[in-house]
Amino acid sequence: MKFVAWRPLRLVGIVLAIVLVAGCSSEDEAPKLLPEQPVEQLYNEAVDLMQVGRYAEAANAYDEVERQHPYSVWATKAQIMAAFSNYQSNNYDAAIAAAERFVRLHPGHKDVAYAYYLTAISQYEQISDVYRDQGRTQKALDALQEVIRRFPTTLYAQDAQAKIALARDHLAGKEMDVGRYYLKRGHYVAAINRFRGVVEKYQQTSHTPEALHRLVESYLALGVETEAQAAAAVLGYNYPNSDWYRDSYALLTGADLKPKADQQSWVARAFKSVF
Repeated sequence: MKFVAWRPLRLVGIVLAIVLVAGCSSEDEAPKLLPEQPVEQLYNEAVDLMQVGRYAEAANAYDEVERQHPYSVWATKAQIMAAFSNYQSNNYDAAIAAAERFVRLHPGHKDVAYAYYLTAISQYEQISDVYRDQGRTQKALDALQEVIRRFPTTLYAQDAQAKIALARDHLAGKEMDVGRYYLKRGHYVAAINRFRGVVEKYQQTSHTPEALHRLVESYLALGVETEAQAAAAVLGYNYPNSDWYRDSYALLTGADLKPKADQQSWVARAFKSVF
């Protein structure tokens, strides 16, 4: 079999073309040791398996390169390719473990940026819906931000920035879900704390208009009229055509109140830093 040279630039091209569309695989075979083979043959077999979409087997083959030839230059290349193969087979935890190990062993390697990105994207692919625990979402957000911090001028950072918006929206959505739960049960202070968290930490997500409206509801229920007016004023200023503002305005006028734009509440102060 002809020896296939591993080229970093070619890997990046493969990654950029494939990594953004997760590969599908139903391979559930347990990893198994391969017979002793020359490093060239082992590595080429792994490449061939990847090219036909047999990613779980490819990951095992790349692992064998390192196991059988730990001091070969191809062992380092096989480590990052094993992580990528695990990602493509949707074995995200294995991909994260392999990528993090690559970073520990080769912190100055030219492909370390991709290893960080692979960790982040593997966390990102496991984000669940807002009704479940968002621990994985927070890990994804932290990992994506780390890519941007360490490698701000790379294509990896550009893609990470785009994915951060969804991660933050999920975290805000979870806060909203808990806040609604408290609001429905009359636990207004607990609800306010959740809605405030959305306004303070996730201002530019899709949940902010509703969070402001729910604050109006909660403050009115507690009889804190000035804060309710301030929240409605901020809502009206930033989202004047939203249904949430119309609902808030109706609540206030029904209580013989009007939004006050000059109200110096925490709501107005929080928004001044962004809008």
